[in-house]
Amino acid sequence: MTRLHDPAAHTFASDNYAGAHPEVLQAIVDAAGGHVGSYGADPYTRRLGEVVVEQFGEGATIDPVLTGTGANVAALQALVPRWGAVVCAASAHVYTDEGGAPERLGGLKLLTVPTPDGKLTPELVDRQAHGWGDQQRSQPLAVTITQSTELGTVYTPDELRALTDHAHSLGMRVHLDGARLANAAASLGVPLRAITRDVGVDSVSLGGTKNGLVLGESIVTFAEEARVGLAYLRKTDAQLLSKMRFVSAQFLAMFEDDLWLRSASRANARAAQLAAGLADVPGVTVTQSVDANAVFAVLPADVVEPLREAHHFYDWDRTTGEVRLMCSFDTTEEHVEAFLADARRLTA
Repeated sequence: MTRLHDPAAHTFASDNYAGAHPEVLQAIVDAAGGHVGSYGADPYTRRLGEVVVEQFGEGATIDPVLTGTGANVAALQALVPRWGAVVCAASAHVYTDEGGAPERLGGLKLLTVPTPDGKLTPELVDRQAHGWGDQQRSQPLAVTITQSTELGTVYTPDELRALTDHAHSLGMRVHLDGARLANAAASLGVPLRAITRDVGVDSVSLGGTKNGLVLGESIVTFAEEARVGLAYLRKTDAQLLSKMRFVSAQFLAMFEDDLWLRSASRANARAAQLAAGLADVPGVTVTQSVDANAVFAVLPADVVEPLREAHHFYDWDRTTGEVRLMCSFDTTEEHVEAFLADARRLTA
């Protein structure tokens, strides 16, 4: 096959732009030969079930799926009945970037709350957590949070515990969209369970592709109440893989030798390097706390397009000139320094 792209190309557009980690690719190769059971009846998926207990604690279960959107929809459907609603930040991925799938496919009403930094609090949840027993209102029965958030910020364990305790006191379940959970854990220097199970989260959409997998995500649950009907929902939501071993093998590679932590830490470090460098560029304002692998900044208007042509990134808020710069597991110090050099040259 003729290669159709430059393998040395790098952008700051999205961690989804990055390729696959070599250790993940090797795991796929190792799992490729011979015949094994389909739809999860294979040794790789069985082993993954054991590993998730090692990572998250006794009683944790994992269900590999195809996409992050599918993981979010199925996980929330398992938590919320047809008449239920889900409270989320107005910037949450489930609301802004999933094509209405939670509502169209999942039949879930999303109740949004504006947040300055992408993070919900008990007080913000209370803006939508009301109206129980009112037949005219979708019943708020779950909260979904994003870790790390769409604005690159990270909930601390204490913030998460306060949020889950409050939601549970109201009879609401808590789902965590963990597309970048590895980046959050790496930022905080804690194991994955410390910001999920240990703080009262009921279920997690565990990300893989943003941290070096080729494809595939997973749903991790911590109690039977969080997986009601999940075995059937995964199929009806078109998320049940026949050759599941190839997704399971990738997650095994991610957990082995802490690849998830190594990759996420590298991406976070490059974002910190980028933010520190931008702070010294005239006319640039970093707008959010750089907790994980995302940098949000306002750049001088006349440098945005020349910089974008060389390094590619996305606008976040066209009205303010704010852009988003994402670092990936394969972002190097040289990539960051090249961006900063161009930024300094264009603003000189």
